[in-house]
Amino acid sequence: MTTESETIRAAVRDRYAEAARAATDTSCCGPSGASPGLFGSTLYAPDDTDALPSAAVTASLGCGNPTMLADLKPGDVVLDLGSGGGIDVLLSARRVGAGGMAYGLDMTPEMLELAEKNQREAGVTNAKFLLGTIEDIPLPAATVDVVISNCVVNLSPDKDAVAGEAFRVLKPGGRLAISDIVLRRALSERTQELMGLWTGCIAGALVADSYGEKLRAAGFEDVSIEPTRVYEESDITALAAGMAVELPDDLDPDEIIAELAGTVMSAFVRGRKPE
Repeated sequence: MTTESETIRAAVRDRYAEAARAATDTSCCGPSGASPGLFGSTLYAPDDTDALPSAAVTASLGCGNPTMLADLKPGDVVLDLGSGGGIDVLLSARRVGAGGMAYGLDMTPEMLELAEKNQREAGVTNAKFLLGTIEDIPLPAATVDVVISNCVVNLSPDKDAVAGEAFRVLKPGGRLAISDIVLRRALSERTQELMGLWTGCIAGALVADSYGEKLRAAGFEDVSIEPTRVYEESDITALAAGMAVELPDDLDPDEIIAELAGTVMSAFVRGRKPE
């Protein structure tokens, strides 16, 4: 019997496999559907992306730029949870230099294949992409200086496991620095059940207070959640236009938009593993 977590994970995998294929589409119309509305590659400065393959930029489905948030230093070992097409891994590898290492972890084989292709085209040698889930990271304990992520934790059906695994792989004193979608208040149960909003990074997002509680329960200190953008009605309407969300006949799209407006925000989430 398929569990709810397995259903969510399968839907997320299918959606991002399609995004990976769209990012490499060389048809007359170019990549389509790879960047969902407000979330995507426009969050990076041209100086950061000019040297990267176009597919790495096109496949960016994040809601922030964690490589800037993380304050990476030469020699750091970095892990990107849900690395997608690899943009944050490749930028991290550049920042940590030859003495450092950047790992990318993703559960979607199509994204992993795209990321490795982008790595080869970029000529980056201090990066490695891993197949697996962010709830069960295939790295030893205490091996990473910085854990980053870009609009992925919200997609997990088990946030407690994600927080625990991030804490486990960090070295003492290591840092968590992620961009994510966070809620200002809880969504209705019916809205949370809309799979299109799950795979669109909204329905699975945590309320800010709950997010902080989960990180502290995992052992993190100095936890902070800094809003960077609150999405209002016009933003949500634009975002919905790029999503394929099937609504029950008795559910009014305008009611969903009204519920999400002013509720959904992008945020920087930080934490530190004690020394």
